[in-house]
Amino acid sequence: MSNAPAPFSPSAPLKLFNSLTRQLEPFQPVHEGEARVYSCGPTVYNYPHIGNMRAYVFADILGRTLSFKGYKLTHVINITDVGHLTDDADAGEDKMEKMARAEARSIWDIAQHYTQAYWEDIKALNIRQPARWTIATEFVPKMIQFAERIAEKHCYELDSGLYFDVSTVENYGRLSGVNAELAIELRDLNRRLSETSLKFRESANLNALIYQEVDRFVSILRRMKRESSAKDKYQDFIDIWLKIPTPDNLHFNDEFAVVLRDIRVFLATSRVEGRIEEVQGKRNEEDFAIWRKTPAGEKRQMEWDSPWGKGAPGWHLECSVMSGEVLGFPFDIHTGGIDHREIHHPNEIAQNQAFCCAGGLDLPANSGARVWMHNNFLVERSGKMSKSSGEFLRLQLLIDKGFHPLAYRMMCLQAHYRSELEFSWDGLGAALTRLKRMLIAVGQLKARIPPPSGEGDHPQGGEGAPSGDHDGAPPPSSMVPLPVPGRNFAPFLERFDAAVSDDLNTAIALTVFEEVLALKKVDPAEKLTAIGKMDAVLGLGLVTLERETLRLRPKGVEITESEIDAALEARKVARAEKDFARSDALRDELAANGVEVMDGDPLGWEWKLG
Repeated sequence: MSNAPAPFSPSAPLKLFNSLTRQLEPFQPVHEGEARVYSCGPTVYNYPHIGNMRAYVFADILGRTLSFKGYKLTHVINITDVGHLTDDADAGEDKMEKMARAEARSIWDIAQHYTQAYWEDIKALNIRQPARWTIATEFVPKMIQFAERIAEKHCYELDSGLYFDVSTVENYGRLSGVNAELAIELRDLNRRLSETSLKFRESANLNALIYQEVDRFVSILRRMKRESSAKDKYQDFIDIWLKIPTPDNLHFNDEFAVVLRDIRVFLATSRVEGRIEEVQGKRNEEDFAIWRKTPAGEKRQMEWDSPWGKGAPGWHLECSVMSGEVLGFPFDIHTGGIDHREIHHPNEIAQNQAFCCAGGLDLPANSGARVWMHNNFLVERSGKMSKSSGEFLRLQLLIDKGFHPLAYRMMCLQAHYRSELEFSWDGLGAALTRLKRMLIAVGQLKARIPPPSGEGDHPQGGEGAPSGDHDGAPPPSSMVPLPVPGRNFAPFLERFDAAVSDDLNTAIALTVFEEVLALKKVDPAEKLTAIGKMDAVLGLGLVTLERETLRLRPKGVEITESEIDAALEARKVARAEKDFARSDALRDELAANGVEVMDGDPLGWEWKLG
């Protein structure tokens, strides 16, 4: 009987925060042993900024965690190359058409160019390839079929296109939380007050009935305030309301009559901030286009024939069709940025409900996915996160300044995906330093492991260790397997498992990872295997990444690496000859050119990032 330790098996229950139910839930796959995930991808009209890329780092961590937990993962990310307007709520121009005009290129060239740029950023951030990229224009026939199926019961046609009537599905807007819920409540309250006033016009109890309706609305407002999502402007209304006598008070009718005018003014002027298109003939303010007709006399670069005329699909329709077509309804998890939670995803859900003939959202699977997950914003105080600012923060700008893309991945991992993450160059520098320290520790560890079969190369792989390829595939079979980590590592692997299983808490997982790096007097090969298992989730590529890879040349630096090497060699000679004045002068000259000399470090030097 072998005394070898059993392979570590992650056993902590995986819990994920469901934006639809606003609570942490145990992950229960639709299909046993499988995990089917759809992530809203980019609209390829421009380069993605680093805030956009946070969503894909988050989705990658989710996918890696599901794989770590033993699920067979099918991850789909879409490419939107048609239909997304300059305003997420169906207003403005088509983003793709607008950029094609601005750059005097075909819309197809625009899509190809910016899709490739996005894929390059995906690779640079060590984000695994999904099982499938779905391209919106390849699914237009399926989109038309989807729209035909739901049109009779859920849609109506206007001159500008086919619109979805949100009143035909239950719980529209529940996903977006307070803003949409408040809009719905305000609309319903206005309707109920009008109905009450007409029905009980002659009743002596009219004020009391109106009071009950408004009191119910105030209760909702107060709950929203506790959830810290409602706007402060509603607090004044709540404070006034709480001072009004109740209907059983003798002074109620006199005082309520005065306040009632203010209530009606408030309701008439209170509109929840949102980006809703003003279209003549819409039945409800929140109704949205699922097919946009090409205006008479115009021709678009991308347009198709449909039962509602020549035109193009709406952005919201695309994701419903691509996710359902590839993954099937219901699938397990739908991800996206928190900005999608307000309009895009509620509209997707409404379409999914209609297509599946599903009921209300008390049963989350009726939404098309069992779990909806959203990463929070990356906050940048200078205003350079918006693409409209011109020189916005894209990954290439970080590279041009000498920061390796994995420093940004590290920065994302240091915060929980549901919390805001503030970007600063100092913070990025600190993340890069942390990454370098990890690489130094891993390099020292690998140096302690004897090479296999007397060869000069150290083993780079091991169970769970990511390969050098950005897709995170297992290492080639030619690599010598490393031993299973023993009991010294079990408590750390269990804590790591618990951290990522607790709604992807990568910040804690990183600290556990560093504790393992710091362990002394343990088998180095077992330690490397444990590190590989953890990094298969973190996706930093530490087992295969070389420290020199992080040494990126900042854009605009004039000194060449051969000149640096020559200066370092001259400095070495000066130090050997005890010419310390010359040695210091060479060091200062290198520093002036942005080169940091690191005496005693095998790397020798690296770029000094300001």
